[in-house]
Amino acid sequence: MTLRIHNTLTRALENFSPLEPGHVRMYVCGMTVYDLCHLGHARSMVAFDVVQRWLKVSGYRVTYVRNITDIDDKIIKRSLENGETVRGLTDRMIEALHQDADALGIERPTHEPRAMDYVPQMLSMIGTLQDKGLAYQASNGDVNYAVRKFPGYGKLSGKSLDELQAGERVAVSTEEGGKQDPLDFVLWKSAKPSEPDEVKWASPFGAGRPGWHIECSAMSCEMLGQSFDIHGGGADLQFPHHENEIAQSEGANGQKMASVWMHNGFINVDNEKMSKSLGNFFTIRDVLKEFDAETVRFFVIRSHYRSQLNYSDVHLSDARGALKRLYTALGSVTAENITIDWAEPHAAHFKAAMDEDFGTPEAVAVLFELAGEVNRTASTQTAGLLKALGGVLGLLQDDPKAFAQAGSDVDEEAIQAQIAARAAAKAAKNFAEADRIRQALAAEGIVLKDSPTGTTWERG
Repeated sequence: MTLRIHNTLTRALENFSPLEPGHVRMYVCGMTVYDLCHLGHARSMVAFDVVQRWLKVSGYRVTYVRNITDIDDKIIKRSLENGETVRGLTDRMIEALHQDADALGIERPTHEPRAMDYVPQMLSMIGTLQDKGLAYQASNGDVNYAVRKFPGYGKLSGKSLDELQAGERVAVSTEEGGKQDPLDFVLWKSAKPSEPDEVKWASPFGAGRPGWHIECSAMSCEMLGQSFDIHGGGADLQFPHHENEIAQSEGANGQKMASVWMHNGFINVDNEKMSKSLGNFFTIRDVLKEFDAETVRFFVIRSHYRSQLNYSDVHLSDARGALKRLYTALGSVTAENITIDWAEPHAAHFKAAMDEDFGTPEAVAVLFELAGEVNRTASTQTAGLLKALGGVLGLLQDDPKAFAQAGSDVDEEAIQAQIAARAAAKAAKNFAEADRIRQALAAEGIVLKDSPTGTTWERG
């Protein structure tokens, strides 16, 4: 079965074939590093981590670029508030990003370019756009893109220029003064006296710094070429960021930027998109204080990447319970170390699901089918297939006992001491005390399991 991907540009499922046989080049918009990553960022990182994993499993060599925005109005503002340099702030936030991504089992991209390192390439592209009549320098020193001079503007978002003229982008703020048209957007921002010197670059247009949109056009072109296979990001980036990238890249290079555009859905809180601007966000590390990392990853993966995902502690608790059922099956037998035979019915079903626009909900359903079979048959080979297919999604690679105890904030020694005290109470026929200890641990989220070989514990 051929891999099919939903292309935002054409609004259709399309058979996927890379421009270079056997090699997929993929660019995904990364984080603006002025603060800790929230769960919405985790949704995007996990979604495209699964994409690149499946592409590799499918036999492709993957060059995966995920950029870092380390120069931006919010970054400058935050660094000034903190009394630290922009570089100091962004270095610190990038390290935190890596820690959070590593915890969630997200593989590092092939390349992770930082915007500050590619300003010469941005200036070169801006110069080309100006030479082609697609950019102009305004009276305030900014260089802007002339949207109406690019015939294809709006093709990604499906927005016409008339709709845009009547919409939210008509208002021009004082900082954007000098535009020839309210729809135009900034490519190069003229330096302001209040800004630190470290965010001012010399240029043919005067001292300044790049606008947000130009960085991705310049870095994707530099690292993947003028045309590449997949461009991804959150649904909120479809317009205007990705629309503007197309205008810049295709305006400068004269050829199609990306063959396939992919956008992951939002994480919502009370039916509103989780975002820092709305103040309704939960950082990854705050969530990881309450739930183990694999549960958070599973919470994201069991929904399709294009769907909206509703966040709540109840939903995460449900995800933990579901994942626990898979681990319980693996804990009952020793899983064989196998190579996946994609002709095997369960594996074939899993592959068909993933080949249909990375259909993780159906793929996860296959895992539960296998878990049920393991519980019925105690087959070590079936357990091996369950673990191997889980590994394709970055799941089920932990020791089942370690997973059962993950996320507990109770000291292991203290739990074992309580288990020993309960055993002593039972030996003394003080069953009331034994029940009290069990109930006290249960109140702390610790569930005891008695067996002929002794008592073990896991997180409830």
